[in-house]
This record gives sequence, structure tokens and C-alpha cells, in this order.
Amino acid sequence: MDRQIVHIDLDSFFVSVERLARPELLNKPVLVGGASDRGVVASCSYEARAYGIHSAMPMKMARQLCPDAIIVKGDTGQYSKYSDIITEMIAEEVPLYEKTSIDEFYIDLTGMDKFFGCYKLATELRAKIIKETRLPISFALSANKTVSKVGTGEAKPNGQKQIFTGTEKQFLAPLSIRKIPMVGEKTYQLLRGMGVSWIHTLQEMPCELMQQVLGENGTMIWKKANGIDTSLVIPYSERKSISTERTFEKDTIDVKGLKNLLIGMTEKLAFQLRSEHKLTACVTVKIRYSDFNTYTMQARIPYTSLDHVLMEKVSDLFDKLYQKRMLIRLIGIKFSHLVQGGHQYNLFEETIEQIQLYEAMDRIRIRYGKDAISRAAGMDFEAHDFNAFNGLKRGAE
Repeated sequence: MDRQIVHIDLDSFFVSVERLARPELLNKPVLVGGASDRGVVASCSYEARAYGIHSAMPMKMARQLCPDAIIVKGDTGQYSKYSDIITEMIAEEVPLYEKTSIDEFYIDLTGMDKFFGCYKLATELRAKIIKETRLPISFALSANKTVSKVGTGEAKPNGQKQIFTGTEKQFLAPLSIRKIPMVGEKTYQLLRGMGVSWIHTLQEMPCELMQQVLGENGTMIWKKANGIDTSLVIPYSERKSISTERTFEKDTIDVKGLKNLLIGMTEKLAFQLRSEHKLTACVTVKIRYSDFNTYTMQARIPYTSLDHVLMEKVSDLFDKLYQKRMLIRLIGIKFSHLVQGGHQYNLFEETIEQIQLYEAMDRIRIRYGKDAISRAAGMDFEAHDFNAFNGLKRGAE
């Protein structure tokens, strides 16, 4: 049975949401991101892209390229709201879907042709989303995830496309190698240095040569260039979570020590999120008192994976939850409602320096271990000299 995989992507999602509230932004070059010169472009309209502007570009450079661009700070709450609305709509209409980022989905319609034309079903789903949200959205239908994702890029803006089974290689051949998922800037430059600019050139190369040059990634890129991708659509579930907790050998009421411990725990979980390219939209704090009564409090937040955003919410929840002023036996943190998503979702609230700091810290952890670097406050619970934290036990979900 031929697979039928749809890739759906909302066009310039942040910009499109902003235009719902501000129609005067329509057909104008719009940048969503930090307004200062130290800020970063998180999203830009197609009108702005015509000037060579792209996401993750320093705002100062974007302003130089397009002095007339309208800059909007962004509203994470609104973006999360519309992402949730569209997720619910997709969940109601299809048998199997995967949410890979805030504004991107894969849908497996394999076998649906016997009941309902797959392309017709995808077309009607797109029309329903546009009608109910007024947001532009594009999709492509093909036999696998790679070709559908590339197809969506070719269908944009606000379009749709079908690549019939057996024509994948032909469809990909005239496109730039940059269109292939996994081909980042370094790989692109390496392949360009080998005289490879177009996918058809990659298709004609021996797979063994790509493996020699790029190792296992070379084999995967060669397969993608030839329209080969057997990866599955992974069912999406908002119940996914990561968590950690600490049980103390001796109960404590040291609030400063507890807060420092929470900082350290949050920092490690946030690094885990970024390592797995995930974002969280729900934070939970757990307290177990000396009488073994356990209490939790949670809050929904705009999708993020950034330490300082999560630390602020964890601290706020702890302050609200810790009302009894009793000795504490255990504290824990959980991040749930996880989705795949890149760091770009937080670009509009960060400066270049902050982004570079997170990236540098993560590189150190990846190379030397997750405990190689952390905030001073987060380290205090390890060095702090009070009995409550001696011999603490570690646990994780």
C-alpha cells in the first residue's frame, strides 16, 4: 500500500497572527523580534524576505536591508493559543498526526483513499483551518515526510501541492540542495565546494562517495535527495513530559537553599529540552511535606525551552505553593505538553548575546558533560553547608 503523508506548515506564523489583530500590517514588510539593534528577527513577512531578510538575522542588519520594515515585539501567548486551536482541529479530522513544531505538522493518511480521497481530505482540512483562524497555511502530499516537507516549501505562500508516487526523484531534481532537510550552512558550503549545487547532481553521485565525505549523514542526505524516506509519523501526545525531583535525608525549611536547588534542577531540564529540540508549555512544581502530604501546582506558559523563562515560572509556583511553612521532604519539577521546536520560537524576546550564551553553554555541556557549567545560584545547593541536603536522593520521570 502506498503511503500518503501530508506536511502542513503555517506561513510566517508569528507575522500572520500579528496581522489578525493589526490588518494595517497586510502587504507590508513586517519583522517580529527584539526591537533594539541587539535584538534578533524571529519571523518576517514575505515582503521583508524580498529584501534578503531571514529569521535569526540581527535586527540591526535587517533594518539596514529594509529601513521601512515595521517591527513588532511579538506575543507568545497569542502564538501558543493559535497553535493549540489548530492542533485541536487537526486532531478532530485525521487518524494520525505528528506535531513537529509550533506551526508544523505531519499527517499520515495511508489507507484513507478507500474512504475519502487523501488530497481532497487535506484540501478540506486546509480550507477549514483558513476559514476558522484566518491564517494562511500550506501543505504538500506525497509518499514520505521528506518529499512532503520540500513540497510544502514549493507550495508556499498559502498554497498546496501533490507529488504523485513514483515522481519524487523527478520533483526534487531541479531544486537547490539547500531544500533538503539536514543540509545546513556548513554542509551546503562543503557540497558547493565539491561542485554540487542542485539535487539532480546529488542523485547522480554514488551513495558511497557521500558516505565517505559526510559519514552516516551523507547516506541519509543521498537518500533524501533521491526521495527515499521510510521514517514514520510519530503520534503526537501532550502527555509527554520530563521531570526531576529531590528527596532529602533530613527534612528542611531552608527556603534559600530550596530555591537554589530549583534553579539547578530547572537549568538541567531546560538543557535536556534543547538537546532534544523540544519546547514545553506547562510547568509543574511539587512539594512533599514532612507529614508525607504532597501538593502540586502547575501553569500553562507560552512554548519555551529557555532557562530564565522557566526559572521565573518555577520560582513563582513555588512561592504560591509553599504556604504551610512546614518542613519539606521532597521537591520536584515537571515540564509537560512538549512539542518539537527550535530555539527560534524564543528569538523575539532575546538578544543576540543571550542566544549566543545559551548556545555556548550547551556546547560545553555536550562536550564535557551536562554538569560542566551552570549558574552560580544553581550550584549553591551542591556547595551549601546545611544538613538538609546531605545525601539527597535523585529521581526522574
